[in-house]
Amino acid sequence: MKTSQDALGSPDPSELPEVPNPRRAVNMVAGTIGHFVEWYDWYIYGLLAAVFSSQIFPSDDPFASLVAALLTYALGFVVRPLSGIIISPLADRFGRKLILTLSVSGMALGSLIIGLTPSFATIGYAAPALFLFARIIQGISAGSEGQSAIAFMVEHAPANRRGLFGSFTNMASGLATLAATGAAAMVTSSFAPADLAAWGWRIPFVVGGILGVVGLILRARAEETPEYEAEALVDQKSAAARLMDLVREHPKALLQAAALSAPAVAYYTWATFLPTYAKLTTGRDLSSTLAGSVIGLALLVIIVPTCGALSDRLGRRKIFPIIGAIGMIVLFYPMLLLLNQPGFGVYVLVSASGWVVLGIWQSVYPTIQAELFPAAVRVSGIGLAHQIVIAVFGGTAPLIAAAFVGAGQPMLVAVYMIAIVALSLIVYFTLPETGSRAGRATVALADPEVLEGEHLLLSTSSGTKEKRSQ
Repeated sequence: MKTSQDALGSPDPSELPEVPNPRRAVNMVAGTIGHFVEWYDWYIYGLLAAVFSSQIFPSDDPFASLVAALLTYALGFVVRPLSGIIISPLADRFGRKLILTLSVSGMALGSLIIGLTPSFATIGYAAPALFLFARIIQGISAGSEGQSAIAFMVEHAPANRRGLFGSFTNMASGLATLAATGAAAMVTSSFAPADLAAWGWRIPFVVGGILGVVGLILRARAEETPEYEAEALVDQKSAAARLMDLVREHPKALLQAAALSAPAVAYYTWATFLPTYAKLTTGRDLSSTLAGSVIGLALLVIIVPTCGALSDRLGRRKIFPIIGAIGMIVLFYPMLLLLNQPGFGVYVLVSASGWVVLGIWQSVYPTIQAELFPAAVRVSGIGLAHQIVIAVFGGTAPLIAAAFVGAGQPMLVAVYMIAIVALSLIVYFTLPETGSRAGRATVALADPEVLEGEHLLLSTSSGTKEKRSQ
């Protein structure tokens, strides 16, 4: 295959101008809103598990019902790496848009199944079976969503705004967490306990399914990314061949991408289990803890795009992943210890402190992950690393936290999170500085196939114009 150096006379990516993209704003909205819908549907389950667990997974012991509901929640995470391994290479082979459209459809369907499934008392074991089926669908959808959305957003971004545009994925997930937490807070405070347990908890799930239809329409109207279109002109490898190339040629980048995702153990604990943790350990009312989490999440939504934009000016590696990880290590233990003190303000302080340091970490890691891999294996690389880590650490985080609390050792929740983040921090010092204020034509520092494809597109465009002028 002809290289970009043969085609262009130089491997310097800055020699090619950016491809004009007049519909960039439309594409950004489609990517952001679709990502919001995906993660709203995902988080609402964890937040309301303590409410519906006795309806779907009945037991003489309420704690056993909760554990059963959380095990079902964790199943969705177990499916995610399989989806990341199988479907991500398809996004590299057939395009980001196709996979994103399918993923939001599956997530919406799963949410509707959960919201409309009758209770165990009505249909017996079919109720938990339907929940398991829904979580598998959502796991497959989520397993293909995150990495495809990251590639989609970063590849559509201007060269000097990739940190900002890449942060939109986590800003959307933060907004989704905020919306899911707000919805959970509203239903838990608006309904009597009996009505909430019987049917009130279903409302946020049905709303999520309806929002999924909106996301589907927007994504169906979005454009494919210029980098994928350029790379696809010169690389016709199968999805399986791309996966083999990824493992063989980019092992270090895979490790770095996995480490960038590992603090998700803290994210999922803070997002879906912190209100339940406070209820179980200190007897706080669930509706008040959910309301307190909303306040903390509002900070996250502000911090993520702000730090993403700053990374375009200050660089990615030196500040944001490292400072965010150090903040988690320093704050998690004393914050959970502080939670033993009474008062709504104490809970808000604990929640907000965690979201601040999580926001600093979240703001930049998607863009760094995208910049670590060339376009031909970008979705596969992010997906393989991210989804395996999420399955091992993210999905099991609420379950492990519940087990620590049940064993009478609640502070081990903080120790567990700190240990994983500390290991990740060691890897962060090996990261290259991927950010650049130069007008680079490729997302990765070097991507010969995209450069060659861009050259072919420019040549074809020039030839077409010449023919029209004759």
